[in-house]
Amino acid sequence: MIKLKLIVGSTRPNRFSEKVLPWLVRELDKKNGFEVEVLDLREYELPFFDQPVSPSTVEGGNYGGEAARKWAEEVGDADAYLIITPEYNRSTSAVLKNALDTVYAEWNKKTVGFVAYGSVGGARAVEQLRLMAIELQMVPVRTAVHIPEPWFLLDEQGNLKEGVLEKYNQTLETLLEQLLWYAEALKVAREK
Repeated sequence: MIKLKLIVGSTRPNRFSEKVLPWLVRELDKKNGFEVEVLDLREYELPFFDQPVSPSTVEGGNYGGEAARKWAEEVGDADAYLIITPEYNRSTSAVLKNALDTVYAEWNKKTVGFVAYGSVGGARAVEQLRLMAIELQMVPVRTAVHIPEPWFLLDEQGNLKEGVLEKYNQTLETLLEQLLWYAEALKVAREK
């Protein structure tokens, strides 16, 4: 089994990512090969990166604080990642960028995929995240789920309208197949 960490990349109140999360978990439950754990950044009070040296130079996961050590253990245990990201100001959220920047070796030689939302489907956030992933020695997959203008998918009470995410099922399936393939290949390579 591939250990997949599903990272909720926004901490804002009324975030759309928590509307997407149940759909993703349901679809992942249908997919063989993944053991899924949700990592919600609301549950990790990571200080903004303030260490005197780059995490890429830190040995043994000693990133300088209990919150960073806990985060390192959580992400280090994974074989692959699926990140739900908003697009804020043509990039990702500051809290997600900080979570990526806080640790280093734990991300290395693992694969990552993205489910994004925003005015242009979060495409610019994903573009930025792919560059960050490469610098963290990760392998971003080609396919991403892009959900444009998510505010139109909500009813008057702010709930997700019935079935509006189903049109993304095939794209998500392709994304998950790519994640699984790379995760299995990289796991074998890491074990050598």
